Amino acid sequence: MIRLTFIALVITFSSTAVFAGIRIPFGEREVLDKVYDLPNTDEFKADDGNFIDLATFHKEYNIAYFLPLYVTEEPKLVLFDEKKDAFYDLPQDKIDAILASQKLNKEQLNKLPFYTRYGGKIVALLIIGALIWGLIPSKNEEVEPKEV
Repeated sequence: MIRLTFIALVITFSSTAVFAGIRIPFGEREVLDKVYDLPNTDEFKADDGNFIDLATFHKEYNIAYFLPLYVTEEPKLVLFDEKKDAFYDLPQDKIDAILASQKLNKEQLNKLPFYTRYGGKIVALLIIGALIWGLIPSKNEEVEPKEV
């Protein structure tokens, strides 16, 4: 009885009608990544009282939010208000002044991780390769039995 119930549940949940409403999002999106937590002082306080941090902002084309295929806009450093999930795009000289006051290396902070830059392309190529490999018919030669 348990086996029959399990089989019925598997058939029900593997039905294509159940997954028909699920859509995989793809397209360009804006990404904010916090890279440095600035000290919580009045110097780094927004007008609304929230403290701000340094983040990188870039645009990428991706599939399902975890497979970035390519970067459409290179990263730049911005100020980031984590509580409001908002960023402030300041002129470059003001960002450089903040970096100098905190003794930070701009090149180290303003770079994308390996997966964002190349990993999505590698995973996409592996998936496409697996699909093509699955479409190629195998060459199984039938061995005829020898007559004695």
